[in-house]
Amino acid sequence: MAKQVWKPGNMLYPLPAVMVSTADKNGADNIITVAWTGTVCTNPAMLYISVRPERYSYHMLKESGEFVVNLTTEKLRYATDWCGVKSGQDVDKWKEMELTRGKAEKLSYAPIIVESPVNIECKVTEIKELGSHHMFLAEVQAVQVDEAYLDQNGKFQLNDTGLLAYSHGEYLPLGKSFGTFGWSVRKTKNKKQGKRR
Repeated sequence: MAKQVWKPGNMLYPLPAVMVSTADKNGADNIITVAWTGTVCTNPAMLYISVRPERYSYHMLKESGEFVVNLTTEKLRYATDWCGVKSGQDVDKWKEMELTRGKAEKLSYAPIIVESPVNIECKVTEIKELGSHHMFLAEVQAVQVDEAYLDQNGKFQLNDTGLLAYSHGEYLPLGKSFGTFGWSVRKTKNKKQGKRR
C-alpha cells in the first residue's frame, strides 16, 4: 500500500462539532462553533476548547472565564455551520438562528442553548497560548440534559439525539452502533462459533 508524506497538519478526525455559548461580564453574549475541543480528564471532569485570539468571542471567554459546550444534532446542523462562519460582531446569532438562551445552573454569565440536547457548563482554569489557537482548559461545573431523551428507567439515550460530527471539512451524522465498550473481549456464543469457522 503506497503512502504519501504530507507536511504537519491536523488530521485527527472525526471531531465533535459543538456550539459554544459565552458572555462577558456586562451581559454581551455570543455563540461560536468549535471543532477543536475534547475531553481532558474524568476526575475532576475537565475539557478544553481552542479558539483563535482574533475571534469575536475570545475576549468574552477570557473576561468571564465561562463557557457552555452545547452538543449539536442533525436538526441543528444549519445553525452549527452558520454560527461558525458569521461573526457575532456583525449579527445576533441567537435571533438569526432562532436559538433560545437558557440559564446555566452553575455559571454567572454564559447562557446555555436550550435547543441543544446536552449543555456542559464550564469554568476556565487555565489559558494556554499555543500559537494560532489558545487553549481554554476548563472544569465542568454542571451538565444539563434534555428530559425528552430519558428512557423509562431514567437513562439518558445520548445516541438517539442525532449527534453531529465534523470530519475533514464536512458535517456528518453518526452511523450505526458496532457494539458497546468492551464488546471485543466479551465471551459470547456467537463469537465462539465465529472463531471455529
